[in-house]
This record gives sequence, C-alpha cells and structure tokens, in this order.
Amino acid sequence: MSDCIFCKIAEGEIPSNKVYEDDKIVCFHDLDPQAPVHVLIIPKKHIASLDDTTAEDEDLLGYILGKVKEIAADLGLENGYRLVNNCGEDGLQTVKHLHFHLLGKRKMTWPPG
Repeated sequence: MSDCIFCKIAEGEIPSNKVYEDDKIVCFHDLDPQAPVHVLIIPKKHIASLDDTTAEDEDLLGYILGKVKEIAADLGLENGYRLVNNCGEDGLQTVKHLHFHLLGKRKMTWPPG
C-alpha cells in the first residue's frame, strides 16, 4: 500500500533500525520505546489489522509467532518478554498495518493500562 509507513519501511523506502528481516517479515526498533527493548514485528504483506486477516494469512501468522522466540533470544530477552497486538480504535492501533510489539528487559506490570 503506497501510503502505509510500515509498507515503506518493509520496502526499504524509509530507514529503520532493523534487528531481523527475511522474505516475509521485518523487525525493527520502535521509535517511542515503552521498555528497554521494544521492537515491532511486521509482515511485508500489507494487512491492515488482525481483524483483516483471512484463512490465506494463517501460515503467515503462524510464521510470525514462530519467529518471536528467535528474535527474543537474539535480543537477550532471557527473563521473558511481552508480545502485544493492538487492534482497532479501542485497541489503540495507531498504524493500520498489522504489527506486534515485542517488549522486554524490564518487569511488565498488569493491568497494562
């Protein structure tokens, strides 16, 4: 999608501090970190939100979740981490491109807010 900032990051049009990339996903540091480690994991395919996924996206979703453990280990999150997906207006999704926040290196609190 031509006006999507995350699509532009995935395509390399906008620079980012990437920590992982392959043919399906990109992972990069969040510009407004909420923890000592805060990265975003996005599919290269534009999907507006988790609510916009289809059966066709199930393999991609599984692939993303399967990569979380590897990315977390590479970032030194040996004591645990939080994986978050904000979906829709009430979920406070600010960028309309499916993404997951991977946060760590501090004790997470509950409820989060």
